[in-house]
Amino acid sequence: MTMPVHRQPGRMLERAFSGLREPITAELDDLYERMERLLESAAAMPSIAVRGAWAPLADLRETDDSYVVECEVPGIPREDIDVQVSERELAITGELKEREREGELRRSTRRTGRFEYRAILPTEVKADKVSASLADGVLTVTVPKAQAAKPRHIKISGPS
Repeated sequence: MTMPVHRQPGRMLERAFSGLREPITAELDDLYERMERLLESAAAMPSIAVRGAWAPLADLRETDDSYVVECEVPGIPREDIDVQVSERELAITGELKEREREGELRRSTRRTGRFEYRAILPTEVKADKVSASLADGVLTVTVPKAQAAKPRHIKISGPS
């Protein structure tokens, strides 16, 4: 003879994993707290984008005499992009405007609206010598280092 089983959503999983619940919950709580601290510390940094703006993908690399940022901005005309350098901060801002379309948009995964990329550069730079070029949807900004920031090789003297 069979008896009917009264089921409540989630109760079977809860019973099946009741022995594992405590360690998993503790790990998730720890992870949540660490992520919260990370986000709080990041929010205090001036390099975080303004609320409502998105950050384009970018690479920042350092050469002997400059910093080079390659920022992905496909479909954005150069007139809608602004590059600014002040002291040791580089800011790339702009807007990707929504295109007018015919028909009803059923799904969209592309970003539109204001974007902002900011980077704090490790050393002093020559702000008056910064150059920027846009090709194939990639904005390349070259920021020359100040003379004092360039590595200098020192010859070691003395007996061989």
